[in-house]
Amino acid sequence: MAENRPDFHGVFPYLVSPLEPDGGVRTDVLGRLCDDLIKAGVHGLTPLGSTGEFAYLGAAQREAVVQATIEAAAGRVPVVAGVASTSTADAVAQARAYQKLGATGILAILEAYFPLKDAQIESYFRAIADAVDIPVVIYTNPQFQRSDLTLDVIARLAEHPRIRYIKDASTNTGRLLSIINRCGESLQVFSASAHIPAAVMLIGGVGWMAGPACIAPRQSVKLYELCKAQRWDEALTLQRKLWRVNEAFAKFNLAACIKAGLALQGYDVGDPVPPQAALTAEERKAVEQVLREIA
Repeated sequence: MAENRPDFHGVFPYLVSPLEPDGGVRTDVLGRLCDDLIKAGVHGLTPLGSTGEFAYLGAAQREAVVQATIEAAAGRVPVVAGVASTSTADAVAQARAYQKLGATGILAILEAYFPLKDAQIESYFRAIADAVDIPVVIYTNPQFQRSDLTLDVIARLAEHPRIRYIKDASTNTGRLLSIINRCGESLQVFSASAHIPAAVMLIGGVGWMAGPACIAPRQSVKLYELCKAQRWDEALTLQRKLWRVNEAFAKFNLAACIKAGLALQGYDVGDPVPPQAALTAEERKAVEQVLREIA
């Protein structure tokens, strides 16, 4: 396969998936959100991450979300589309379909029902990377995933020419430093909202992929720019302020929080997909308070 090697760095908001009550995708709302995020300076867009509720969507909904994002981006920023399945064959089919739609990269997520051994986990991610000729970001979140990636598996996957990034949501910053030490330049690290982005940038990260960037894009981009400029005092002052978002949202369902925050900002993104529930009136007040504090 021909190699296509765009450089991913900076702030990649995990997009929500705006849905009608009947399950249809509100592509106009998603398109406006994408356009506004790009105008705010984000460096890329990630549909079907955790905030995008990938685990609750059908195949047609997922494809509609990816297509709407790619159309809205119109080549201005990379689109790294989430691929997730319990089946290797299905994950491969998704990755190929999203590349055909025009995705710039793939965010590879492993869903598992039965426990898997390291060799099986590794083969899943390799199969996705073998199926496309665009960069692959491997995603690990031990809080929610039944089968995690060990450091040995990550190091072996980093040898694949298209597996060039990892987004780790382990909350263990020492693990990130171990990945950087083991893999060097062959695997670039993105922070999650479970980490402190400024700290990840300090140890060698290249940015962050996170849902909260949807509701605070300008502040997130400013934080990235301060880190890149090594203006650490200013970066940490802003990071302390933005960390209030993470603290508040850790108490509630993440997709429900981001959708509530976007609704407060004028985006009609709808409710989370059942059996998830929208925030209560009291919980929405907490989100509103956080948005006022970081404005």
